[in-house]
Amino acid sequence: MTVEQNVLQQSAAQKHQQTFLNQLREITGINDTQILQQALKDSNGNLELAVAFLTAKNAKTPQQEETTYYQTALPGNDRYISVGSQADTNVIDLTGDDKDDLQRAIALSLAESNRAFRETGITDEEQAISRVLEASIAENKACLKRTPAEVWRDSRNPYDRKRQDKAPVGLKNVGNTCWFSAVIQSLFNLLEFRRLVLNYKPPSNAQDLPRNQKEHRNLPFMRELRYLFALLVGTKRKYVDPSRAVEILKDAFKSNDSQQQDVSEFTHKLLDWLEDAFQMKAEEETDEEKPKNPMVELFYGRFLAVGVLEGKKFENTEMFGQYPLQVNGFKDLHECLEAAMIEGEIESLHSENSGKSGQEHWFTELPPVLTFELSRFEFNQALGRPEKIHNKLEFPQVLYLDRYMHRNREITRIKREEIKRLKDYLTVLQQRLERYLSYGSGPKRFPLVDVLQYALEFASSKPVCTSPVDDIDASSPPSGSIPSQTLPSTTEQQGAPSSELPSTSPSSVAAISSRSVIHKPFTQSRIPPDLPMHPAPRHITEEELSVLESCLHRWRTEIENDTRDLQESISRIHRTIELMYSDKSMIQVPYRLHAVLVHEGQANAGHYWAYIFDHRESRWMKYNDIAVTKSSWEELVRDSFGGYRNASAYCLMYINDKAQFLIQEEFNKETGQPLVGIETLPPDLRDFVEEDNQRFEKELEEWDAQLAQKALQEKLLASQKLRESETSVTTAQAAGDPEYLEQPSRSDFSKHLKEETIRIITKASHEHEDKSPETVLQSAIKLEYARLVKLAQEDTPPETDYRLHHVVVYFIQNQAPKKIIEKTLLEQFGDRNLSFDERCHNIMKVAQSKLEMIKPEEVNLEEYEEWHQDYRKFRETTMYLIIGLENFQRESYIDSLLFLICAYQNNKGLLSKGLYRGHDEELISHYRRECLLKLNEQAAELFESGEDREVNNGLIIMNEFIVPFLPLLLVDEMEEKDILAVEDMRNRWCSYLGQEMEPHLQEKLTDFLPKLLDCSMEIKSFHEPPKLPSYSTHELCERFARIMLSLSRTPADGR
Repeated sequence: MTVEQNVLQQSAAQKHQQTFLNQLREITGINDTQILQQALKDSNGNLELAVAFLTAKNAKTPQQEETTYYQTALPGNDRYISVGSQADTNVIDLTGDDKDDLQRAIALSLAESNRAFRETGITDEEQAISRVLEASIAENKACLKRTPAEVWRDSRNPYDRKRQDKAPVGLKNVGNTCWFSAVIQSLFNLLEFRRLVLNYKPPSNAQDLPRNQKEHRNLPFMRELRYLFALLVGTKRKYVDPSRAVEILKDAFKSNDSQQQDVSEFTHKLLDWLEDAFQMKAEEETDEEKPKNPMVELFYGRFLAVGVLEGKKFENTEMFGQYPLQVNGFKDLHECLEAAMIEGEIESLHSENSGKSGQEHWFTELPPVLTFELSRFEFNQALGRPEKIHNKLEFPQVLYLDRYMHRNREITRIKREEIKRLKDYLTVLQQRLERYLSYGSGPKRFPLVDVLQYALEFASSKPVCTSPVDDIDASSPPSGSIPSQTLPSTTEQQGAPSSELPSTSPSSVAAISSRSVIHKPFTQSRIPPDLPMHPAPRHITEEELSVLESCLHRWRTEIENDTRDLQESISRIHRTIELMYSDKSMIQVPYRLHAVLVHEGQANAGHYWAYIFDHRESRWMKYNDIAVTKSSWEELVRDSFGGYRNASAYCLMYINDKAQFLIQEEFNKETGQPLVGIETLPPDLRDFVEEDNQRFEKELEEWDAQLAQKALQEKLLASQKLRESETSVTTAQAAGDPEYLEQPSRSDFSKHLKEETIRIITKASHEHEDKSPETVLQSAIKLEYARLVKLAQEDTPPETDYRLHHVVVYFIQNQAPKKIIEKTLLEQFGDRNLSFDERCHNIMKVAQSKLEMIKPEEVNLEEYEEWHQDYRKFRETTMYLIIGLENFQRESYIDSLLFLICAYQNNKGLLSKGLYRGHDEELISHYRRECLLKLNEQAAELFESGEDREVNNGLIIMNEFIVPFLPLLLVDEMEEKDILAVEDMRNRWCSYLGQEMEPHLQEKLTDFLPKLLDCSMEIKSFHEPPKLPSYSTHELCERFARIMLSLSRTPADGR
């Protein structure tokens, strides 16, 4: 070891020691340096153990001794290290002799901590404590103790879980494991990574393993990961269960006190395990000293640290994996990277040494897959809990990294100097512009152009009188007062010599004084109508005004030109800075955004999902647990940039745009066609997936058999009831029941339609001399059809809906086939209830005979039944809507919600077939949304009461009625009001995280919030639809008109 290296190490060690002591002092409040040093020594440099030691009740006073901490030497580059992320003014020399990995890790950890602390005021250790607190809330307070059944309820219908064609497969959330889904899906969609995992073969001597704990853990995990990836490739299920792989990970994720680590730690650990597993295989297959590890080749790169410490230069090459970046204080990804790569100057710790230190990082080798960790969590010491940083951070779809490459460092340094010069000049211009835009010496400032304009307007104003006071006094002098001009003004009195003041006797002074007290011109006089409301100059000549206007016009023009020139110069500089790295030589290393991992919520509660680019279809996909949906760059930006929502990106995964092997598909060597699905799997995994698919197909067959058996039983039961019926009614006639809902009896037909039908038949018989039943029937049908067409075409108010009056009106408005309408009208005139009227008996017989003569090829019975089924559904929807709105007006929001949900879902299905198939979707959507907001408000008020019974009732409302129905508001992303309503409800509950509350309330809140913040679009199982009462057509129309009239009287802001 050289003398220079020894000096560097000692200096670095002293800095590490001081950094640790400062952090311990801030965290524990203990100022005794000896106690702090002993705590660090006893904890072997582990900050969390040191904190625990110092806060323990049985802490002993340590012995007085000084120790030099942590020599920072590195043996070589045979192992990666995750580097620090931000501009650092402290330099750690890493060029010493061989030391163990633990020493290196501690040194690098200290370096990262030092950087983060000086840049943001938040150290990595504080963030570690933040994670501990988060885990304490999440794990120890039973947030993760829910059973999988409480998180996801699989539909009993396997067809709901069936994969559509070659759609991407989701991952089931098996208990707060959305973090697992987000990371795994991002890696799975890297085809090269997928191939490596699927084609992994355990070492041939696996039967002799495990030789150590790593091997005991890695092999089972790799086996489960291969199975999971194989299912994601070839399953016939819509989503798969990752429980086995998750359980292995969870075991390793728990420390001695069972605290779960954060998602970044999970990603680190996952890659570590994969690296270890492939290292075992690589060592077996090659005799080289350092066998190539495909995981290292894929995810790890190298950078060169170039620095000066106390006047001595050094260079050191290191490996890096995930690259951490601070978000706070930066507006885009390039700013974060610039701060991470270049580090400023700092003063030496030794006062006798006047040398300065600094260092830069330059990438020498970039990995094909480059991952950035965005640090969005800080520990708030004042509040004693972690907080999330919601600042906006922009990132591009294509990131050019040429400026950070070692081979371009000379060019980059020149450009950085140029950018620095431009930014300095930009600051000067902005300050100069600010003087124009905020002019003045007082607290209130205005644009100089406006000031000159105001002065010009004042000068140009025409005075009406010399003094507004004089004018007021002259216009309405109060009785008994002396004229105001006889009294000199205060200014005149103060400025005139005593000899010039008019002599007054004491009595006159008293009289004047008394009269002055009585006279109140500003309260007793009115302003004349011709007095202007703005001030004006008292005396100004035409020559003065001309000169002044000329000057003000000229100055205003000059200021406008200067301001415009400054703004244009500032814009040009901004543009120059933006294009500084756009020349061809600096766009040779493109990295394309592959995946964005998003977190929504606060520091101690939230939900994770991922946006992943589909390279084959050239579109973004959203992977949200079991829901995989098409997305867009605009949606990604809205959810990932942060700034105005609780959602923001915490991890960015870029891939080398020139490394096509990362996303290249496999091809059949014989046919040249791409391999898809199960064809890409090795034989053992192909058998595994086929077995699972066979089990699922068997489940589908069993479901079909159950449905068939149920349908057969229902058919037999219906046949039995039909035989037992006193009145024989054909199936077609039963389907054509004009009331469409089960009624206590068919007598309601006579009440609703009998009189109208008899009237039509009577009218038709009077119009024809030929009284034959067939002629009268034809005429009656024409008259009835003409009447219904007129109703269908009539422009009606909202409270009148003729579709409820007659099924044919519904058919006409929805352009039903003519044959369907004709048969429906025949059934109206052929109804057996008309047999009791002598005038209609023969007409009914003719109508029935015509119905029997209709051949199946003339009227499609399935289509006929489908139209009548839609009308039955329309009436049901109307009843749901009426009852829901009535309950809403009675403020019975829970009952209202259930009916409105059913109304909306039924109505949406109807409207998908035609515009007039259902009701106004916006109306139902509005009251459904308002109902949820009202319930949310009620639940929040109950929670705020703090009473156990009230709190439990509030959470029951949320868990039973709000949370299950939120996905319905998020399904249609075009409904902005619904999305904003969901955001309002979530923000209301997230706001409680920043408030002081009882521990048991905090426990209930942290258990509930993940359910509320779950962004899955998967519609969970609902309550059974509420039963509907039986309404006649007359009752239905009457109640519909009444509720719609009451809504029309509601003010617009109340709807």
